[in-house]
Amino acid sequence: MAPPTACSPNACSLRVLVVEDDPDVLEAALEALELLGHWATGVRSAEGALTRFLEGAFDVLMVDVGLPALSGLELAGKLQSRCKLPVIFATGRKAPDGPLHSAVWLCKPFSLEQLRDALRQASQLVELKLVDNPVAPAPRVAASGA
Repeated sequence: MAPPTACSPNACSLRVLVVEDDPDVLEAALEALELLGHWATGVRSAEGALTRFLEGAFDVLMVDVGLPALSGLELAGKLQSRCKLPVIFATGRKAPDGPLHSAVWLCKPFSLEQLRDALRQASQLVELKLVDNPVAPAPRVAASGA
């Protein structure tokens, strides 16, 4: 799927960077996002995500909380220090108490409808100006071990 041109989140598909260390879960998430009409690229590590993030603009970060080496929470903090993009934390863990500023908690396993709702919430964060709205499209890259 070709990356969308820059536009508002409601007018076209979102550009989603998926970070998941389990290759089967990563592939399923990428397929689900494409089924929902979004453009997605995936990496299997926080280090790979840091590199990939610098190569292209994304509307949403979807990250597993329990990544090895650098947790999804730590990764989100590092990336949000560069660009205030919305984050979907996809995890089997219970959501933390208190507000999740510029973040959505998505419990695994999740349905297509739950993913759609999480993306809708992430889009609303951009619309409400709680996060930045990057404008340059990111190039398509398949899931990698990076």
